[in-house]
Amino acid sequence: QVQLVESGGALVQAGESLRLSCAASGRTLTMAWFRQAPGKEREFVATIALNGGNIGYADSVKGRFTVSRDNAKNTMYLQMNSLKPEDTAVYHCAAGRSWGSGVRQEWYYDAWGQGTQVTVST
Repeated sequence: QVQLVESGGALVQAGESLRLSCAASGRTLTMAWFRQAPGKEREFVATIALNGGNIGYADSVKGRFTVSRDNAKNTMYLQMNSLKPEDTAVYHCAAGRSWGSGVRQEWYYDAWGQGTQVTVST
């Protein structure tokens, strides 16, 4: 099974930007970002197909976050702009099957990283 390692989390102020990376140990198909805030369930953030032609975002991040991938490096990225305190969470990357109707659901993915902490202060 592919191994995933996230990096790039940090403490930033509201309005600032941050870029997260997710390095995979091998080739992956659909990949995604999820996040979990303290006391809340994990939620979908963004997803990207193998060729980058299909992308999806949660409404809460649309227009502020951009997901991308570099298949030559087996790495996915999440560019986060205009960060808000409500974006504070542990961000996890995930890898799953070919693009389909379930790409926004946790069950669609069978490999997960340990997560990287993003904290946005006011």
